[in-house]
Amino acid sequence: MTDANVADRTHLPADDLADLIGAFDIGEVLDRQHLADGLMNVNWRLDTRVGRFALKRVTDVPLDRLRRNLAVLPVLASYGVPVCAPLPTVDGAVNAEVRGGVYCLFPWSTGEHVRGTDLSQAQTSELGVHLAGLHTALGRAVDEAGMPAVPPSVTAEATEAGRAVQKADRLAGAVSARGAGDAFDRAAGAALEERKILLDKHAHLRPEGDTPAGPHGWTHGDFQYRNLLWTDGELTAVLDWDRLDIRPYAEEVVRTAQVQFGVEGVFDLERVSAFVSGYRSVVPLEPAALLDAARRLWWKRMTDFWQLEFHYDRGDRSCDDLFIADEALLHWWTERLDEVERTFVGAL
Repeated sequence: MTDANVADRTHLPADDLADLIGAFDIGEVLDRQHLADGLMNVNWRLDTRVGRFALKRVTDVPLDRLRRNLAVLPVLASYGVPVCAPLPTVDGAVNAEVRGGVYCLFPWSTGEHVRGTDLSQAQTSELGVHLAGLHTALGRAVDEAGMPAVPPSVTAEATEAGRAVQKADRLAGAVSARGAGDAFDRAAGAALEERKILLDKHAHLRPEGDTPAGPHGWTHGDFQYRNLLWTDGELTAVLDWDRLDIRPYAEEVVRTAQVQFGVEGVFDLERVSAFVSGYRSVVPLEPAALLDAARRLWWKRMTDFWQLEFHYDRGDRSCDDLFIADEALLHWWTERLDEVERTFVGAL
């Protein structure tokens, strides 16, 4: 984003704030602070005379899905899952709409966001246990929270290599249109050329079929360190339920491991193993499901360019650093594909 875009995104107009104070009946706001950790939505800490709150402006989720997702949180909290249920408006709604903006309010949760490689081995294993417990709780919550029933099967298309090359060519054109460009343009242009080489070399490894292996059900969708709070070595809050949806359980296990333990261009395979083992101590996923999910995620990363689409199609630079880091990890992962997959199935 440009500086103007960032300022507009993080600005909370005084009139909007006044309406939100009335909608949620929280009294005078003594201080507010934008929270920079979020990537998609916008969050602030509000200090008021009646307490501290987290205010969230939702920009990336349709309103009906937002309401559905928020409705499950009180049910999960009643099961002992560490979540923060939204505070209702004076009219009993889970969100407030102010001049086109959609907001929800939560009690403030204390704790720290801890990168995956900063967790101890014991915490890493416990994180897997927490994710398994979360999947189990979501399975129980379907009826009580009025969530749609889980269908007999789910599908997951694996993009064809040729389509991915077409995306890369289109984005390369956008890079070229910038002329000399800046450092990111040069890095993106080089990465796109290298990605096309990888796609040509590894096209035969594209996952077969559109039906993922293993069981599926309701999942968090973005279970990773930016959405987790730790206090004194214990997980105390799971945040950001925007992507709650039905997926293969192994898909969320593998994605969480990648985001948590794929840092600085490499996988911490020992922590991946500990995390997966912790999960399987509660939910005994079969190795075939984990192997299939690992291959599908690798191929998704191989054929996806979402950060560059944000940058060149939307003018949104907020995820530029993620592209650079993910590109390095993709190359490392590809060179060690067998080793990484053996780790996910417990054969490290």
